[in-house]
Amino acid sequence: MINHYTTGYYKEPGPKLDQESPFESMMQRFRFAAEILNLDEGMFHFLASPEKQVTVSVPLVRDNGDIEVYEGYRVIHDNVLGPSKGGIRYSPDVTLEEVKALAAWMTWKCAVVNVPFGGAKGGVRCNPSEFSDRELERLTRRYTASMLGIFGPDRDIPAPDMNTNEQVMTWIMDTYSMNSQKTETAVVTGKPIILGGSKGRKEATGRGVVTTVLAALSKEGRMPNKVSVAVQGFGNVGSVSARLLYEQGAKIVAISDVSGGLYNSNGIDIPAAIEYTANGRKPLEGFPGGDKITNEELLKLKCDVLIPAAKEDQINRKNAADINARIIAEGANGPITANADNILEEKEIMVIPDILANAGGVTVSYFEWVQDRQGYFWTEERVNRRLNRMMRDAFDNIYKVSEEHDITLRQAAYVYAIDKVATTLKMRGIYA
Repeated sequence: MINHYTTGYYKEPGPKLDQESPFESMMQRFRFAAEILNLDEGMFHFLASPEKQVTVSVPLVRDNGDIEVYEGYRVIHDNVLGPSKGGIRYSPDVTLEEVKALAAWMTWKCAVVNVPFGGAKGGVRCNPSEFSDRELERLTRRYTASMLGIFGPDRDIPAPDMNTNEQVMTWIMDTYSMNSQKTETAVVTGKPIILGGSKGRKEATGRGVVTTVLAALSKEGRMPNKVSVAVQGFGNVGSVSARLLYEQGAKIVAISDVSGGLYNSNGIDIPAAIEYTANGRKPLEGFPGGDKITNEELLKLKCDVLIPAAKEDQINRKNAADINARIIAEGANGPITANADNILEEKEIMVIPDILANAGGVTVSYFEWVQDRQGYFWTEERVNRRLNRMMRDAFDNIYKVSEEHDITLRQAAYVYAIDKVATTLKMRGIYA
């Protein structure tokens, strides 16, 4: 490890291995890529430091007249490649540290798939399940009003994330438009199609995961109809990934959600499981398609492809040695901790990292932004075709870097992304 990358604010050792923070997990991977690229110390600190961190108080008048105040965040990590892009989450667990890590991940994710955006992330520390629809609208509009100097189709473009959806994006768009005195559909993505959303957006992340899995199988000379797959998480990303691989002939041997998992060595009927869960409105518990297993047991199953598409930190130092998949595609953000990477590498497990595998969402968000600015909208077939091409090209680029440097796909993705941003920054120069 290069000493000057571990001094000052980013000094090591950081949190203990069992207490690894999302920001430190990202920074460990960033430091490795910086060493490969031989970044000078100034460039390292520039790229590691968020461009802007905004913290605001978000007052809310509850339906009963009580006033409560919540804390809201927006972190712009980078805007070297273009306007910053990233989701907004509502959760009682949101912290500035988490938002900083997710904003940085968005920078590298956009660079990996060659989307002309920088990285950002935002959130409000609250429990949205406690709010009525009117309260949620008031909270969203007040948060947006506090960010009017940050948001903008040429500056910073929010999107849905944890506990936010099309309706929340619509309120943000409307609030921004009312203050701009003109309709600005391109200020957010993830909108309803009637308000400038893109066809294919809901399936985009899962479709991108599958495109990278198929690319990885192709590199190994394997056909999708000859592999077994386990999917942790049966929400939008997990269910779409499972369905598309099922349609390719893959045997989906295990699926799970918060209620637990199911295992069937002969394969699970994925269309029936999707119908049973009614698009997430009903848990998998009770579906008669296999034997009950836990989420932890699912991760350890012997299979060809494992797709963790649920929560972060699912594969860590404690269980990484027990993973028996040949390929892992990170459908979720950060499902593998940095301290598990070496263990998986020693086991010769190919990991398709989150900043590549689940970048289909931001890619189609980019398509939505382009369509809004043009006022011309594409067919779903065109969206899917362009998404598949960009994801396949991105995988091929990262795979090539991994071979050139004899490093993992995750390390290669960070090297590729950081090199692209650093090279662009050097060409632009630093305004002073």
